[in-house]
Amino acid sequence: MFVRRESLKQYVRLYPITTALIVIQLVVWLAMEVYGSSKSNATLLEFGAMYGAPGVQPELWRYVTAMFVHIGFEHLLFNSFAMYVFAAPLERLLGTWRYTLLYVIGGIAGNIASAWLQSGPYIGAGASGAIYGVYASYLFLSVFRKDLIDYQTKQTVRTIVIVGLVYSIVIPQVDLYAHAGGFVGGLAATALLAITVSVRR
Repeated sequence: MFVRRESLKQYVRLYPITTALIVIQLVVWLAMEVYGSSKSNATLLEFGAMYGAPGVQPELWRYVTAMFVHIGFEHLLFNSFAMYVFAAPLERLLGTWRYTLLYVIGGIAGNIASAWLQSGPYIGAGASGAIYGVYASYLFLSVFRKDLIDYQTKQTVRTIVIVGLVYSIVIPQVDLYAHAGGFVGGLAATALLAITVSVRR
């Protein structure tokens, strides 16, 4: 499921939402680099990153826009790769509207958790919350909808979740709260959405 053998044209046709999401965050990153720098706090805030401090709450629209803002090219590349490889098959499993809803819910849930749980001033951005929502969705389906997930994919999903958890804890400057919030949001969304998904033949 996670081996990408499609040509670019086939990929765009099979996974239009994932393609659009990757393109949007690439365009945003390029615009940030032209405007200033994707590592500049001022530019990040201008383009919709999350922020917070004691007694200060971000505007509501940032809970969505921050999903498409990335801090540096490495951040963009890592998240885009995860979306390209791992998120795409879920688009086919769930269908376009369910997948889109899941992705947005995961991203917003991650940003909410980050805003609620950060204890000091911070600036946050990236698709990681949404991506961890995708991972959570696979995990849910592997347990409760085994008709949709084969054994090999189930094992791969569990490995991804474990590696992602370790990564979130060990790597410095990673927003663990956003990852955890996205994961919980993804579980909750999939629990509601999965009942409307029919078996894929």
